[in-house]
Amino acid sequence: MRSALRMALPLALLLLGAAAQAEVKIAFVDMQRALLEVEDGKKAKSQLETMKTQRQGQLDAQQDELRKMQKDLEAQSEFMTAEVKNTKEKDFREKLGKLQLTYAQLQQELAKEEAQLTKGIFQRMGRILQEIGEKEGYSMIFEKTESSLLWAQRHLDLTNDLIRKYNAGEGKQPKK
Repeated sequence: MRSALRMALPLALLLLGAAAQAEVKIAFVDMQRALLEVEDGKKAKSQLETMKTQRQGQLDAQQDELRKMQKDLEAQSEFMTAEVKNTKEKDFREKLGKLQLTYAQLQQELAKEEAQLTKGIFQRMGRILQEIGEKEGYSMIFEKTESSLLWAQRHLDLTNDLIRKYNAGEGKQPKK
């Protein structure tokens, strides 16, 4: 352990010396906030909310049917033969399984649609950030997430610049 520390200390000092010679300029951007605030992101969110509402309507109808089946089964179970009761319980379980499968499929569809709607937005944001980085001389631009960036000075946040440039039409793919 001590030998590893002895080797690490000179290496760290060497790296600090190299970093002092070459200025390192770092910034960060909150991509999720930017996505929610650019016009294309707002449109995508609206589309996703519409899809989600439609899908929820499908799920609600199936859930209502299942609740009715369960209520009827509970109310009539005393008067049913074992065979009829087993058949109705089996039907209920099958419909419950279909509902769970439908829910999972709809979740996947929404995730796929979200990825499709946001892919182009994120690519365009990447081009804008590359341009900002090159123009302003940044060595690195990090993405701010809840788990990765705990604190940073506000002047290092490029999110507002990204949103402004995106909404101004910058970063569009050149037409071929």
